[in-house]
Amino acid sequence: MQEKYVLTKGKLVRDRIPQIIRADGAEPEVYVADLDEYRQRLRAKLTEEVAEYMEADETHAPEELADILEVAFALAADLGVDPDQLEKLRASKAEQRGGFSERFVWTGNR
Repeated sequence: MQEKYVLTKGKLVRDRIPQIIRADGAEPEVYVADLDEYRQRLRAKLTEEVAEYMEADETHAPEELADILEVAFALAADLGVDPDQLEKLRASKAEQRGGFSERFVWTGNR
């Protein structure tokens, strides 16, 4: 059974953040999450990054999309899927079902 963590304290940060904090003269308090907690925190991070994208203006939106991709790649890696495989899956789905460039909005069937 998968253990549930209460994710009230701390947040998942990029790998170099503790080093950057140290370079700024502070000492970060960090620990390494176990696999179950890591998976939960990745999902929470995805929600956080999507929310930041939704709030971003056009200038900052590309940076927020890059953050979303980084989390998506980490989630994929956790599933044993590398970025190339993920892109192949995306391309296959786009070939079968299309992308979103036509801007269609479905409102139901007649």
